[in-house]
Amino acid sequence: MTIQTKEPTLKSPPSSACETCPMHNAGHLMRLGVDMTDWDYVVALAGNPNTGKSTVFNALTGLRQHTGNWPGKTVTRAEGGYSYGDARYKIVDLPGTYSLLSTSLDEEVARDFILFGQPDVTIIVVDATRLERNLNLALQVLEITDRAVICLNLIDEARRHKITVDDRRLARDLGVPVVPTAARQEEGLPQLLKAVHDVATGETICKPYRVKNESPAIRHAMSTLVPQIEAAFPGLPNARWVAMRLLDGDQRIVEAVRKGELGDLERQMDLVTPQNQRNSHIALEVIQ
Repeated sequence: MTIQTKEPTLKSPPSSACETCPMHNAGHLMRLGVDMTDWDYVVALAGNPNTGKSTVFNALTGLRQHTGNWPGKTVTRAEGGYSYGDARYKIVDLPGTYSLLSTSLDEEVARDFILFGQPDVTIIVVDATRLERNLNLALQVLEITDRAVICLNLIDEARRHKITVDDRRLARDLGVPVVPTAARQEEGLPQLLKAVHDVATGETICKPYRVKNESPAIRHAMSTLVPQIEAAFPGLPNARWVAMRLLDGDQRIVEAVRKGELGDLERQMDLVTPQNQRNSHIALEVIQ
């Protein structure tokens, strides 16, 4: 089954051509086992276990899905697709996790896909009846990417328990679209598809909330490290998050900095200069 909808009418033209271009890193996606041939956009599906994430995935993709393992991992990967307007979207169902701190294989897989694959949109599925518990992961995802949509799922269960969620206030506070859904009844799915399309094509520009409660010592280290990371990896959308993980001693991120895996590899190949390489070494020296 393929979800087909009419092409939405844009409220206003994009401010620049680049905003309409896919942001995903095709080279890294191929290394992660995701082939984007014949697909326009890639969407990551993230969320805690038991939020109805698989139900959302099945509702969006129908029978157009298949499963396998992540390359070199024992973790199962499910991917499928759907059409919206004149574009084709591949959706990758990430392992259900409670965080992205890479303390387990599932967390590492989910984190690496969002960071290195650079999906055009990340749908974060949260349980409307347990919103506070689910926001921990949502905030971590928003530290990595500024292209996200919150799928406020199980809204039917929330109504049954007389729980009211102000989705407009939540969207304003988080800085990304929030769409109430009840995936089992397919409630809200057309609105979810529209929100994903708008973020992917640049009609909606997200300004995600970023937690900033560092100690003075951390703040001082960040003020030194972030500019070095930005200089070494021009255009990196998550330099602040990368700096925090480096300061925390995350060896996977340290390795990514050393190998130049961050950001758009094709663009970096043109931008690698002795100065950029020196900046990368300085950034690593700061944390040692």
